[in-house]
Amino acid sequence: MKRIAALVGRTALSCWHHGSPLLPPLPAWAPGPPYTCPQIRHLAAKQNKGQFKGQKINSKPVKLEKQQKQEVEIKQRMTVSELAKAMNKDIDHVYEALLNTDVDLDELEPDTVLDEKWIKEAVKRSGMKHKWAKLVETKVRENKDIQRQPPPDPAQLVPRAPVVTIMGHVDHGKTTLLDSLRKSQIAAHEAGGITQHIGAFRVQLPSGEKITFLDTPGHAAFSAMRARGAMVTDIVILVVAADDGVMNQTIESIQHAKKAKVPIIVAVNKCDKPQVDPQRVKEELVGHDVICEEFGGEIQAIHVSALKGDNLLELAEATVTLAEVLELKGDPTGLVEGTVIESRTDKGKGPVTTAIIQRGTLRKGCTLVAGKCWAKVRYIFDEYNQAMNEAGPSIPVEIVGWKDLPSAGEEILEVESEQRAREVVEWRSFMEEQDKLKEDQQVIEAKQKQHQESYKKDRESMAHLSWRQRRAALYRANKHKLSHRVSEKTEMEELTLPIIVKGDVDGSVEAILNILESYDADDQCELDVVHFGVGDISERDINLAETFSGTIYGFNVAANKLVQQMAAKKGIPLRLHRVIYKLIDELKDDLSSKLPPTTEENIIGEASVLATFDVTVGKKKIPVAGCRVQKGQLDKKMKFRLIRGRNILWEGSVTTLKHLKDDVLTVKTGMECGLSLDNEELEYKPGDEIVCYNESEIKQKISWDPGF
Repeated sequence: MKRIAALVGRTALSCWHHGSPLLPPLPAWAPGPPYTCPQIRHLAAKQNKGQFKGQKINSKPVKLEKQQKQEVEIKQRMTVSELAKAMNKDIDHVYEALLNTDVDLDELEPDTVLDEKWIKEAVKRSGMKHKWAKLVETKVRENKDIQRQPPPDPAQLVPRAPVVTIMGHVDHGKTTLLDSLRKSQIAAHEAGGITQHIGAFRVQLPSGEKITFLDTPGHAAFSAMRARGAMVTDIVILVVAADDGVMNQTIESIQHAKKAKVPIIVAVNKCDKPQVDPQRVKEELVGHDVICEEFGGEIQAIHVSALKGDNLLELAEATVTLAEVLELKGDPTGLVEGTVIESRTDKGKGPVTTAIIQRGTLRKGCTLVAGKCWAKVRYIFDEYNQAMNEAGPSIPVEIVGWKDLPSAGEEILEVESEQRAREVVEWRSFMEEQDKLKEDQQVIEAKQKQHQESYKKDRESMAHLSWRQRRAALYRANKHKLSHRVSEKTEMEELTLPIIVKGDVDGSVEAILNILESYDADDQCELDVVHFGVGDISERDINLAETFSGTIYGFNVAANKLVQQMAAKKGIPLRLHRVIYKLIDELKDDLSSKLPPTTEENIIGEASVLATFDVTVGKKKIPVAGCRVQKGQLDKKMKFRLIRGRNILWEGSVTTLKHLKDDVLTVKTGMECGLSLDNEELEYKPGDEIVCYNESEIKQKISWDPGF
């Protein structure tokens, strides 16, 4: 206030002496204001702090400091969120800054990359100034990954047991064959009589030789499992039923074996059945480039009966002979190498993997890496759940001690320490993130390019319009992008089925997800997989399903009583199955139940109008049509339609239906009747047709065909 008062005083004094127009001029006769100075000084009498009495006031004008603009560090290819962070503003501020520019705000997302001119424009419109960020040299991150060891010294190699994969079509006797070889009853315990996992077992023959067998599922859903089995095996035994011949999965198994460059032995099964022709099977195989020895090829074909045990010893001996020809050897020294065959979560053991050791000797305390998971081996079990101290090449084992659950098919490599394992996992996670960023960037750039081309095309087509006409045209074109009404949103939500998939092992979940990838009926009902995982149904799954209003599908997993009660209380459907195609069938039923029913029209009767007349009821004249039923019958309770030529004039119900003078409910073929419709303004004409019909709702079925 002191500074303002001083400014006012100085301004008034200056104006008085210089004849400023702010004050009225003095008359010519006036000698001058004798008391001017004291009055003016009185206005500026208040002294600043520290000013002595009688000291002159500084008459220099006060200069207002110029406000400094905020500087924003910018760089090339900034996203909307990055620019907002650099400006210390929220994302909406950037949107507002780019309002009324050529940028389409509807297509602008937080991760959208902005051009340089729009970055500068947003900064300028925000009352700030930009400066380019200094280029910082980023250090190249050192590759911490681990690779397989170089080939071992041939002097270190020792003979090893062959790894044999049994492959073929579903229900051709693969598991029964393996049961007979090791005198077990695996098939009797399998749901639906089909193998749904890769089983890894060792079989010791009477002669002392050992063979590691992998039993792969034959169902169409488990193609990835069969491919995985073929890639880690030495020999493939192709099981073909003599009564069935070459089928779809038989052909697929042949392709997997050829891709992996693995030799094949053909086992023609079910030869004990009457009137079967094993020769026909071998002739069919020739068409798929599987030529048996009797046709001049090199592939052995053994006629067996897995159920009765016929010729199984011959099959085993043929396998051992082929293994000797291949001279299979392994290196039991050095770091462990192997492959994850299957993975699952055990209640007592935690994450568990079934693996085949391919090199080195696995022992307790080993540190392993598989994909982005690592393990400090705590326990090793064989296929009978018996603890083992060590396992060498070609031995199938269960490994306990994983920190996370690795995916089936991952390569297992041993490292020197836990620290080294963490480095490898961190590096692989980092590389995966980088790859994902590159993919996302490519998608964003492609989307931006497409949008720019579309925007340019739209602008060129509207160049001749005024800005008002252009805005009106753009509004009409983008009207469909406006938010839906509540009823429309509800309808859209109803045509979506969110699901949660849980399986007992990683391979089963993989098989189900592979089937769901073939879903092609999104135009009818959208299928949304909100979560998938390995293990039993948990409370977390129930809460997730409640959040998304979803359904839980479990394959070979359980749900305890507490979880079941929680699901029932919250209305969460639990679909638990032990056979994969039954799970998919119920999924199809749930998808179909989301579809609105269709209306089907059934014609009950047809009549033609012969004459028209009016009937007086009280003071009203009601038009009546005299008709003859030509086909079916007319039922008063049903719906009616009046047709003239090809035009439908009316649809509704009948108010009166009479035969002669009696009110009736139905009139049959050939009978005459009089009827009046619920629209008194209608005019009948001879030759009109009256159709009696009803409508029934029919449930739609989803058009998706998973292939089985």
